[in-house]
Amino acid sequence: MMKKVVFVLFVGLLALNVKAQDKTAKIEFKSETVDYGEIAKGSDGTRTFEFTNTGDAPLIISKVSSSCGCTIPKKPEGPILPGKTGEIQVKYDTKRVGPIRKAITVISNADTPTKVLKIKGTIKAEGTK
Repeated sequence: MMKKVVFVLFVGLLALNVKAQDKTAKIEFKSETVDYGEIAKGSDGTRTFEFTNTGDAPLIISKVSSSCGCTIPKKPEGPILPGKTGEIQVKYDTKRVGPIRKAITVISNADTPTKVLKIKGTIKAEGTK
């Protein structure tokens, strides 16, 4: 008898858990690539990736990391409610001359839990055209 009660409770909790997971967050970026174009050495390296939670559950971004130390991403602090927008700021060190090709990895509770964003462009040395 005890085994049946435990089994029924287990099945009930499992069904409840599956039902609770029906609602999911979805992250949709306005653009997954930011093109700096050609910018001068030492200019403002801050750019923004805008996104919308198109799901029906709060979106929580747990981690944002870059492919190198020259790029510093900043994630939103709190959850993004369904239908609301948020942004991820990225600051690139523009004291480094040459091409920019970097990846920013976003980890969240969205239906696609890992997204890779890209920045690209070229930093020109002072006095060059």
